[in-house]
Amino acid sequence: MTSTPIAKSAAEAGAIPLVALLGAMMSVQIGATFAKTLFPLVGAEGTTMLRLVAGALMLAAVLRPWRVRPSRAVWPWLAAYGVTLCVMNLLFYAALTRIPLGICVALEFTGPLLVATLSSRRAMDFVWVALAVAGIVLLSPFADAHQALDPVGVVLALAAGGCWALYIVFAQKAGAELGGRTVAYGMAIAAVLSLPFGLAGAAPALGNPSVLLSAAIVGLLSSALPFWLEIVALTRMPARVYGTLTCLEPALGALMGFLFLRESLTVLQCLGIASVIAAAFGAAVTSKPPVPSPQ
Repeated sequence: MTSTPIAKSAAEAGAIPLVALLGAMMSVQIGATFAKTLFPLVGAEGTTMLRLVAGALMLAAVLRPWRVRPSRAVWPWLAAYGVTLCVMNLLFYAALTRIPLGICVALEFTGPLLVATLSSRRAMDFVWVALAVAGIVLLSPFADAHQALDPVGVVLALAAGGCWALYIVFAQKAGAELGGRTVAYGMAIAAVLSLPFGLAGAAPALGNPSVLLSAAIVGLLSSALPFWLEIVALTRMPARVYGTLTCLEPALGALMGFLFLRESLTVLQCLGIASVIAAAFGAAVTSKPPVPSPQ
């Protein structure tokens, strides 16, 4: 490993990382709405397993990761990436069975927001982070909740956020060597690890064509497409910019919940969406190249 940074600022890398990240966020939120339809049939763990297996097969077919073999030095980072990916998905879907999509995403977002805060080095960065925090607070259940939330669901969503923070770090470390193929290796590891958790619940429904079709759609929208797009973004922008731009995630989650799951938006939630969009825009137009750090 070298001390040369693998990421560039959003301005240096052009529109590619920004478009890739926005596409990834939109795709994963639409995929989450499809995943909810599988919960009554195969459970949260079964849905997670089907999502990861379908995504791993799709990525393997497209990226052919075996053409680039990981070095011995990168395997620990790659293994950590796969483990984190599996746990993050298990926790998020478990939370999604208990609390609404928009709130679940807002709580999970504490992970990348933490990365953005810890990676900031300029006063202006903290302005955008503060604006993002204000938006997350407005989108959270604590600001304007009409019904009591399942406390287990809240804890699970926050734990998924912690895994998301680790995912950002591990993906950048492994992506320095493997590039876009990182997600194919990581998804395969996560899929294998998910089998003991989800196979029992999913097995009775595996002969149902509609279940398999839904699983393929979820795998494409929630795993294969967005995680590959995120690798494209992560290897071209600093962690602090990635963490701040993903402020759009809870806004998109609330929007998809409103459109597909009939979760109504309050005035405070609309203000929260405006706040996080402003933070994302501010981070994109004021970002600078990261300071090189040993890797």
